[in-house]
Amino acid sequence: MSAKAHVLEFGMGVDVHGLDSTKAACRAVSDAIRHSSLPLFQDVRARGGKMLVDVTVGVPDPASANVERVRSELPHGEVTVHAVAGGLRVPGSDTLIACAAITVSIEEPAAR
Repeated sequence: MSAKAHVLEFGMGVDVHGLDSTKAACRAVSDAIRHSSLPLFQDVRARGGKMLVDVTVGVPDPASANVERVRSELPHGEVTVHAVAGGLRVPGSDTLIACAAITVSIEEPAAR
């Protein structure tokens, strides 16, 4: 069975001094989920379903983002993280901004 998207969250994170794509991406993910409480996923897991979390972070240099570290920002679900070109390197400074889009989907167990 295919998963159905139920939640979309968006966030922004900044590394003010250091041009650290990973730090900015982690902050963007934290920003996206900080105000979320999704108790329905506890019921999904109790029924044998899966919570699938797909994260896309936009940073100026995607290869410099440590996606495993970004993944650790998410406490639940089967998490995938993709770094793509995006975000912003602020001209004339050592500031970098990352954007995150998080999609949470549910995969229900097969009917018996």
